[in-house]
Amino acid sequence: MDIRRLTISDYEGMTKLWSRASLPFKPVGRDSKKAIGDQMRANPDFFLGAFEGSHLVGAVILSSDLRKGWINRLAVDPDHRHRDIAKALIEESEKTLRKHGLRIFCALIEDYNVASKELFEKCGYIEHRGILYFSKRDNDMV
Repeated sequence: MDIRRLTISDYEGMTKLWSRASLPFKPVGRDSKKAIGDQMRANPDFFLGAFEGSHLVGAVILSSDLRKGWINRLAVDPDHRHRDIAKALIEESEKTLRKHGLRIFCALIEDYNVASKELFEKCGYIEHRGILYFSKRDNDMV
Protein backbone atom coordinates (compact mmCIF):
# COMPACT_ATOMS: atom_id res chain seq x y z
CA MET A 1 0.00 0.00 0.00
CA ASP A 2 1.18 3.48 -0.88
CA ILE A 3 -0.17 6.68 0.71
CA ARG A 4 0.12 9.82 -1.38
CA ARG A 5 -1.42 13.23 -1.80
CA LEU A 6 -4.60 13.24 -3.87
CA THR A 7 -5.17 15.62 -6.77
CA ILE A 8 -8.28 16.65 -8.64
CA SER A 9 -7.61 13.83 -11.11
CA ASP A 10 -8.50 11.48 -8.21
CA TYR A 11 -11.93 13.09 -7.71
CA GLU A 12 -13.96 10.37 -9.44
CA GLY A 13 -12.09 7.71 -7.47
CA MET A 14 -12.82 9.56 -4.24
CA THR A 15 -16.55 9.82 -4.93
CA LYS A 16 -16.71 6.15 -5.93
CA LEU A 17 -14.89 5.25 -2.73
CA TRP A 18 -17.25 7.38 -0.63
CA SER A 19 -20.23 5.64 -2.24
CA ARG A 20 -18.75 2.16 -1.71
CA ALA A 21 -17.98 3.06 1.91
CA SER A 22 -21.54 4.43 2.43
CA LEU A 23 -20.14 7.84 3.30
CA PRO A 24 -22.73 10.48 2.40
CA PHE A 25 -21.50 13.41 0.37
CA LYS A 26 -22.86 16.49 -1.37
CA PRO A 27 -21.84 16.24 -5.05
CA VAL A 28 -23.58 19.50 -5.99
CA GLY A 29 -22.42 21.35 -2.86
CA ARG A 30 -19.32 21.24 -0.71
CA ASP A 31 -18.17 17.95 -2.26
CA SER A 32 -18.58 19.03 -5.90
CA LYS A 33 -15.57 18.69 -8.16
CA LYS A 34 -15.18 22.48 -8.21
CA ALA A 35 -15.40 22.80 -4.40
CA ILE A 36 -12.94 19.95 -3.83
CA GLY A 37 -10.61 21.44 -6.46
CA ASP A 38 -10.71 24.80 -4.69
CA GLN A 39 -9.96 23.11 -1.37
CA MET A 40 -7.08 21.14 -2.91
CA ARG A 41 -5.54 24.31 -4.34
CA ALA A 42 -5.80 26.05 -0.94
CA ASN A 43 -4.44 23.08 1.06
CA PRO A 44 -2.89 20.50 -1.28
CA ASP A 45 -1.37 18.48 1.58
CA PHE A 46 -4.76 17.93 3.19
CA PHE A 47 -6.06 15.28 0.76
CA LEU A 48 -4.52 11.82 1.22
CA GLY A 49 -5.22 8.55 -0.53
CA ALA A 50 -4.17 4.97 0.11
CA PHE A 51 -3.48 3.05 -3.08
CA GLU A 52 -2.94 -0.59 -3.88
CA GLY A 53 -1.34 -0.35 -7.28
CA SER A 54 -3.39 2.29 -9.07
CA HIS A 55 -6.58 1.47 -7.12
CA LEU A 56 -7.71 4.01 -4.50
CA VAL A 57 -8.66 1.93 -1.43
CA GLY A 58 -8.78 4.64 1.23
CA ALA A 59 -8.97 8.40 1.52
CA VAL A 60 -9.05 11.16 4.10
CA ILE A 61 -9.52 14.92 4.00
CA LEU A 62 -7.81 17.06 6.61
CA SER A 63 -8.65 20.54 7.77
CA SER A 64 -7.46 23.01 10.35
CA ASP A 65 -8.86 25.86 12.36
CA LEU A 66 -5.22 26.90 12.97
CA ARG A 67 -5.40 25.51 16.54
CA LYS A 68 -6.55 21.96 15.90
CA GLY A 69 -6.15 19.57 13.01
CA TRP A 70 -9.26 17.74 11.89
CA ILE A 71 -9.43 14.30 10.30
CA ASN A 72 -12.49 14.26 8.05
CA ARG A 73 -14.14 11.92 5.58
CA LEU A 74 -11.96 8.92 6.42
CA ALA A 75 -13.14 6.12 4.17
CA VAL A 76 -11.83 2.67 3.26
CA ASP A 77 -13.21 0.46 0.51
CA PRO A 78 -15.27 -2.30 2.18
CA ASP A 79 -13.30 -4.97 0.27
CA HIS A 80 -10.06 -3.65 1.80
CA ARG A 81 -11.05 -3.17 5.44
CA HIS A 82 -9.30 -4.82 8.40
CA ARG A 83 -5.90 -4.33 6.78
CA ASP A 84 -4.85 -1.29 8.86
CA ILE A 85 -5.45 1.10 5.95
CA ALA A 86 -7.52 3.49 8.08
CA LYS A 87 -4.90 3.36 10.84
CA ALA A 88 -2.16 4.18 8.31
CA LEU A 89 -4.22 7.10 6.97
CA ILE A 90 -4.70 8.43 10.51
CA GLU A 91 -0.95 8.18 11.17
CA GLU A 92 -0.12 9.95 7.90
CA SER A 93 -2.78 12.58 8.67
CA GLU A 94 -1.13 13.31 12.01
CA LYS A 95 2.30 13.63 10.32
CA THR A 96 0.87 16.03 7.76
CA LEU A 97 -0.88 18.13 10.38
CA ARG A 98 2.31 18.26 12.48
CA LYS A 99 4.16 19.63 9.42
CA HIS A 100 1.62 22.46 9.48
CA GLY A 101 2.37 23.23 13.14
CA LEU A 102 -0.63 21.49 14.66
CA ARG A 103 -0.37 19.34 17.78
CA ILE A 104 -4.03 18.61 18.58
CA PHE A 105 -5.81 16.13 16.31
CA CYS A 106 -9.59 15.72 16.26
CA ALA A 107 -12.31 13.77 14.50
CA LEU A 108 -16.08 14.08 14.59
CA ILE A 109 -17.67 10.64 14.52
CA GLU A 110 -21.37 9.80 14.37
CA ASP A 111 -22.43 8.08 17.60
CA TYR A 112 -23.69 4.99 15.75
CA ASN A 113 -20.31 4.44 14.03
CA VAL A 114 -18.86 2.02 16.56
CA ALA A 115 -16.09 0.78 14.24
CA SER A 116 -14.74 4.31 13.73
CA LYS A 117 -14.95 5.12 17.44
CA GLU A 118 -13.02 1.93 18.27
CA LEU A 119 -10.41 2.69 15.60
CA PHE A 120 -9.73 6.19 16.88
CA GLU A 121 -9.56 4.92 20.48
CA LYS A 122 -6.96 2.32 19.38
CA CYS A 123 -5.00 5.20 17.81
CA GLY A 124 -4.92 7.05 21.15
CA TYR A 125 -7.88 9.39 20.72
CA ILE A 126 -10.14 10.17 23.68
CA GLU A 127 -13.90 10.45 23.36
CA HIS A 128 -15.31 13.62 24.91
CA ARG A 129 -18.90 12.86 25.81
CA GLY A 130 -19.62 16.22 27.41
CA ILE A 131 -19.20 18.16 24.17
CA LEU A 132 -22.19 18.98 22.01
CA TYR A 133 -21.75 19.87 18.36
CA PHE A 134 -23.68 22.83 17.00
CA SER A 135 -23.67 23.95 13.38
CA LYS A 136 -25.37 26.52 11.23
CA ARG A 137 -25.48 26.11 7.47
CA ASP A 138 -26.38 28.57 4.76
CA ASN A 139 -28.11 25.70 2.91
CA ASP A 140 -28.29 21.90 2.79
CA MET A 141 -25.50 21.61 0.19
CA VAL A 142 -22.70 23.19 2.24
